[in-house]
Amino acid sequence: MQRTFVTNLILVIGLNLLIKPFWILGIDRYVQIAVGAEMYGFYYALFNFSFLFNILLDLGITTFNNKNISQHHYLLNKHLSSILALRMMLAILFCIITMTLGWIIGYTADMLKMLIVLVFNQALISFILYLRSNLSGLHLFRTDSFVSVLDRLIMIVICGFLLIMHHKNPDGAPFDIRWFVYSQTAAYLITAILTLVIVIDKAKLKKLTWRFSFFLMILKNSYPYAVLVLLMTFYNRIDTVMLERMLPDGAVQAGIYASAYRILDASNMIAFLFAGLLLPMFARMLKKNESVVKMVHLSFCLLVVPAFIVSICSYFYRHDLMQLLYSKTPHISESSLVFGILMFCFIPISSTYIFGTLLTANGNLKQLNIMAATGMVINITLNLILIPIYKVEGSAVSSLITQVLTAVAQVVMVKYIFKFHINYKLVFSVVAFLILLITECWLISTKLHSYFAVRLILCGGIGLALALLLRIISLKNLYYILKHEQ
Repeated sequence: MQRTFVTNLILVIGLNLLIKPFWILGIDRYVQIAVGAEMYGFYYALFNFSFLFNILLDLGITTFNNKNISQHHYLLNKHLSSILALRMMLAILFCIITMTLGWIIGYTADMLKMLIVLVFNQALISFILYLRSNLSGLHLFRTDSFVSVLDRLIMIVICGFLLIMHHKNPDGAPFDIRWFVYSQTAAYLITAILTLVIVIDKAKLKKLTWRFSFFLMILKNSYPYAVLVLLMTFYNRIDTVMLERMLPDGAVQAGIYASAYRILDASNMIAFLFAGLLLPMFARMLKKNESVVKMVHLSFCLLVVPAFIVSICSYFYRHDLMQLLYSKTPHISESSLVFGILMFCFIPISSTYIFGTLLTANGNLKQLNIMAATGMVINITLNLILIPIYKVEGSAVSSLITQVLTAVAQVVMVKYIFKFHINYKLVFSVVAFLILLITECWLISTKLHSYFAVRLILCGGIGLALALLLRIISLKNLYYILKHEQ
């Protein structure tokens, strides 16, 4: 069991590390360079708007389904037909609400045309995630691992071909952002169809059934989770929507934000996978009345401490990294400033993946919903105040403040609910680590004259060595976590 788990974990992380960073830092980045900051910002703001009400497509069904199919495989045949029918209704509702709100806030006809395609893409993404929950519930982890990267792999092939042909085009016509959107549609559609065929074969499905009592049962059990996801989505995704709507050059500002956010998005991928590993561990330990103190401690050391290294190193080399990624584009200075601010969000986000996951496993959804609602209000209020004055930098500051406050709130809730005591030894070690890390990054960045990549790697390597030397990170920690999956 343990060997199987480790093999599957390595497979899913390996595939995601191989494909998704290449998509984010390769194809997605080159598309932005090809279309320009304004046109990409136009797309990025619409994409985030289409994401705001994404939870309406699922309402917690995927989590509910994963748990039930994992415990009772025979329920796949019974549940699949009804859930497919329910999701069709939710997709129609999602489309109507999102398009109506887009019209209300003043999107033009061209924007609404692109929005409807992005809405369809969101429906396909959510559908794929639901189908994957059946695969993981049946313990078809290898199949699920390949499906998890299939859409990105197809997009890389399609968009890579389009970018190459555009580069060879002698007339110099601009890359059309719609090609990028339609490529995503094709990739999601192919992945959804292939995954649906696999799941239908496993379930021996013959026809759809409409059982409203079943619909109500699912929605009743999943709505607290759905509310939480909706609120958190708002304060994580509303920034670029407000930038695009509030400023005369809003599309350009949203494009600058998107370029600065790209590395943070890639960094979050690992933290997200880590959280997916932690949730079943916390749930099982709490069910057995085992103490989660040591697991929280170890998770903090393995996730948040490296986040300190990534964020601080990124800040010191913010301009060099933006210059490397976007050397042929304007707005390097603006992107560098925003990138330096946004990368500090990685620290509270990583903390949320630990403490928020623990609270979710413990069923503290009411407290989490209050926290998320407060975070949403704070984020929107700060954006309304700061965006007109500081533009994209104000939005980045709003995001950082919101992430820090919500992360602190979750830490406080965990301490109160689980009666945790402050680990002063760990606090002292982390403070000493931060002082030494910042000092060595400053010294290397100002005193060592060599290519920035060498200095960046050196800063990160010394930071990791400091964490090991101070015994904040231990190789035994990872073994402890893996052992508890048994």
